[in-house]
Amino acid sequence: MRDVGVAEELAQDALVAALQQWPETGIPENPGAWLTATAKHRAVDYFRRNALIESKHEVLGRELAERERAIPDLAAAMDDNIGDDLLRLVFVACHPVLSTDARVALTLRLLGGLTTDEIARAYLVPETTIAQRIVRAKRSLAEARVPFEVPRGAEFTARLSSVLQVIYLIFNEGYSATSGDHWMRPALCEEALRLGRILAELMPEEPEVHGLVALMEIQASRSAARVDKSGEPILLLDQDRARWDRLLIHRGLRALDRAGQLGGKRGWYAIQAAIAACHARAATAAVTDWGRIAALYAELAEVAPSPVVELNRAVAVGMALGPAAGLELVDRLQDDPVLGGYHLLPSVRGDLLEKLGRFEEASREFERAASLTRNERERHLLTKRAHICADRRK
Repeated sequence: MRDVGVAEELAQDALVAALQQWPETGIPENPGAWLTATAKHRAVDYFRRNALIESKHEVLGRELAERERAIPDLAAAMDDNIGDDLLRLVFVACHPVLSTDARVALTLRLLGGLTTDEIARAYLVPETTIAQRIVRAKRSLAEARVPFEVPRGAEFTARLSSVLQVIYLIFNEGYSATSGDHWMRPALCEEALRLGRILAELMPEEPEVHGLVALMEIQASRSAARVDKSGEPILLLDQDRARWDRLLIHRGLRALDRAGQLGGKRGWYAIQAAIAACHARAATAAVTDWGRIAALYAELAEVAPSPVVELNRAVAVGMALGPAAGLELVDRLQDDPVLGGYHLLPSVRGDLLEKLGRFEEASREFERAASLTRNERERHLLTKRAHICADRRK
């Protein structure tokens, strides 16, 4: 036999048979011979069964080979439909009947190829939570009888917005993690970029798809320069631009050009990509065209007005016209309920106050920002800035 594992299994089978039969028939005169004979019978059955299975495999193999010869173009035909099927799957996974969290989880599972455990670790939640989201999402789609198709007309526009939002949310969580011990989660950035590039191939005439890809490519180009060797964050103006990935910048600028060539009013992602491009084109932080960036944020506010956009515009104005001008805009946002627990509001205000030499106020703002963030790396950075300002006021 020469297979210890099989021999062990056959011996165990013989012992089980003895335990089942001997209480009724009695212990045989030669128990050892009985066990050996039983094991031999089981061995004969085992080899006969394996021989039968092997012969059936040979028959099936011949049948499959004959079928492949009869339909040689089957694989090519399947490839032709993959693009359409994938596009349908993208729109199904991002259906508005699902919550945003469910769309993200389902998209990463079905299209990103991530396991439930990988998604859970990426978002720092229990695996059971992600598993439940995916199960509920599938059930909701089934109960709503969502068709496996790409919508048309107004519904297409609305659903495309959801698709782009989900991909951007995945990227953004990877680029600036909202919680946990790491400033970035590169795997999520890579998955979002992969999904965006696929979508651009499937929908080459949609400018906002190219706008999103451009934004992600340019933002991702800074990844290597955004943290030091110990994983601590490095702010944009302090980054070593020689470490920015020129290939990703080139790809991003090309995607941005493609979005512009398709015409129409520039959308949310294309405008943000244009802002990112201003940084990418600047050889040093000192030569950044902050006036242009402030104008682009004003354009963005018209397309999608929000307090967060206004906060970013205040930063650009502060860089272009001086910290006092930026602080004036930030102070207008102090009572906005949307920004009530948003840590970047006191962070930006602290930065502007520090530049104005108002160190005691700046220290308090950085401390407040540190108390609001859920990311440990960011909290450490903000606390450090608060201590520096506290020391400078003395």
